[in-house]
Formats: sequence, structure tokens, C-alpha cells
Amino acid sequence: MIRWSTFFGPGAALIRKPARPETGLLPRDAAGERWLAVVIAVLCFLACLAAVGALAADRAASGWARELRAEATVQVRPRVGESGDTAAARAAETLAGVNGVSEAAAMDRATAEKLLRPWMGEAVLDELPLPFLVTVRLDPEAPASALTLGRALAEAGLDATVDDHSLWRGEVERSAMLITLLALAAFLTTAFAAGAAIIYAVRAGIQARRSVIETLSLSGATDASIGWLFQRRYALLALAAGAGGSAAAILLLTLLRALGGSQGLTPALPVAWTDILLLSPCPLVAATVALAAAHLSARRELARLGASQVGG
Repeated sequence: MIRWSTFFGPGAALIRKPARPETGLLPRDAAGERWLAVVIAVLCFLACLAAVGALAADRAASGWARELRAEATVQVRPRVGESGDTAAARAAETLAGVNGVSEAAAMDRATAEKLLRPWMGEAVLDELPLPFLVTVRLDPEAPASALTLGRALAEAGLDATVDDHSLWRGEVERSAMLITLLALAAFLTTAFAAGAAIIYAVRAGIQARRSVIETLSLSGATDASIGWLFQRRYALLALAAGAGGSAAAILLLTLLRALGGSQGLTPALPVAWTDILLLSPCPLVAATVALAAAHLSARRELARLGASQVGG
């Protein structure tokens, strides 16, 4: 009778292929390097998403600021004996002749109600007194300033207020700057986390091979040559893990970009194909961070090991 233990029990170990002996200073999987590679890949994936998000947010903010810079809004207050529509039409005619203005048009009530309907609803629009507005399209090459527009309206005998959207434009630009700083902080955080993981792995590897390192040191091997083995190993590991994380991020962003159409992911967060191409150096950045972290950790641990040998 054939028993499962024949294949999977203690006796199965007798017919298994013997493990290949480890060669070299470092073991094949020291200090859980597989999990370390997974951590680095995830960190690179998140760093890539943060970088693309920052680029998309900056692009969207720049587009909004450009549109706000090319427009101005004028609120006209009719004088005694003059209707609001007449005052708005007269203001539009006055502003159309100002240098730096491409177009000026009075906004009718139907257009104003259409703009307010998503916010106010249908119930109160008929009874709501709406301001009389003039939309002004400025010359993108040499736009007229709010002071110039206000002076022209005053000379025409119009009581009006000019809004060049500078307040909103400043808010948009500050928001874009904040998003960029947050993305930079996220990148630095991921780099610090990856470096900390590499430092821990190098310390564990040196402690695990302490006796071998002591023998090599007594045989004339320098700390630099021993440390280079750790630096090279973890730099290559970070390079491979970073390539995996970057590839996953590129694949996801490519899919989202393809589904988003000509405007990218969404009009509020436009992702360009060039943004995806900029992620290609991420594995090299991960390898550089790992190389630096391994260098610092190996030098410190080897120096401490040498001090303990001298003290002993």
C-alpha cells in the first residue's frame, strides 16, 4: 500500500535533491531579501503615482491660471433712469475699444441663469435679482490691466467694478504649489523608507556573516572591498525591484491614459504620455538610493566590527 508519507512525509527528504552549498560572502537570500524587494517595488510604484499626479495637477493649474489670466469680468450698476441691460451694453461697447481687449460682450439673463442653475436650483432663479455683467476677453500677447479697464469705464460715465480674477488665479497657483510640495514630500518619504530598509538588511547581513568577515579581515581584505559586495548586491536588488514597481505604475497609467481619451485621465487631472515616459529613470533612482544606504550602513557596521575585534 502506497502511503502519502512516502512522498510527503519525513522519508521524502531522503530522495530530495541536496541543497546547493552557498558560495561567496553573502547568502542567496540574506535577511529576507525577497520581502525587501517587494517593499522597494511598492515604494517605487507609489513614488511614480505621486510624481505623475504632481505633474498632472501642475498642468491643470497652469491651464486654469492661463484661462483666468485671459479673461476679466465687469459688474455694471445702472444709473438712475437707465436699465441694467442698457448699461451693460454700453460698458461692453466701451471696453471693446480699449487696447489689450480682444472681445467684450454683455451677459444676458438667460446665460447668467444657466451659470447659476447648478448652484441655486430652479425654484428661486425667476425671483432672484442678478447682477449685470460684461465678460471681457483679453489679448493674450498684451492684456489690458484692471486699472486700464476701470479708467475707461469711468471716463465713459459708467459705475462698474472690474474683476481680473487675480484672487482666483492666486489660489489656483498656490494649490498647484502645495500639491507639488506634497508630491516631493511623498517622494522623499519613500526614498527614506527604502534607504532605511536597505540599512536594516545590510546590518543583518553583516551580523549573519560576522565570522566570515572576521576571517577575511585577518586575511588582508579591506573594509571597502567587503562593503562593496553588500553595496553591489543591494543596488542590483533595488534596480530590479524598482523596475518592477515602475513597470506596474507605467502599465496602470497607460491604461488610464488610454481610457481617458484626448484629455488624459480627467479634465481636472490631465495625464500626458510624456509623464509616463518620465518614470523610466525610477529604477536607477532606487538603485542609487540603495547604493548610498548600503555604503553608509556597511561602512558603519564594518567599523564597529573592527573596533570590537581590536577591543577583544
